[in-house]
Amino acid sequence: MQLVGETRRPLPLRPGHPACYDDEYKREGTAHLFLFVQLWRGWLKVNVTARRTKRDFAPQMHLSVDVHFPEAELVRWWLINSIPILRRLCYETWPPAEARRITCKLEFHYTPKHGRWLKMAECEFAVLSAQCLDRQIPDVATLWQEIDAWQAKRNQYHTKINWRFSTHEARVKLKRLYPLLD
Repeated sequence: MQLVGETRRPLPLRPGHPACYDDEYKREGTAHLFLFVQLWRGWLKVNVTARRTKRDFAPQMHLSVDVHFPEAELVRWWLINSIPILRRLCYETWPPAEARRITCKLEFHYTPKHGRWLKMAECEFAVLSAQCLDRQIPDVATLWQEIDAWQAKRNQYHTKINWRFSTHEARVKLKRLYPLLD
């Protein structure tokens, strides 16, 4: 996500006229969003990091196992881009016993490059973009405030994804990926 600030103050609202913004902006950097979703409970958590490197993934794996889902026997991660080094990253980050404990509770799935529409988290990102990130956000602090308010409201009402893509539809749409059933 790009962080973008205004170079000029917008003209104030007047009766019958919307606020006027200049199309000139100042790039303030980027931020990366990690999204945790528990579908059946209607719960989500978004974490913001400055970068998206393999070192930024390690704390997220730890959070998913020990903070967000400590009672879960297995935590499934669906990733847009294949990052096959995630298990090795745990061993580079923590002592072997801790790395093994964390990796034994994680299961990684990779969505196809052009199959992002299959991923339910993408639905949540689309809602986040439309309801919260649909304007210029100048800094990480403002981004955190906006996201915290948005996720608090969604979690308060236990908003769930209305997933309409059935197994039958998947077999028709993705027939080249499924074996023929006799």
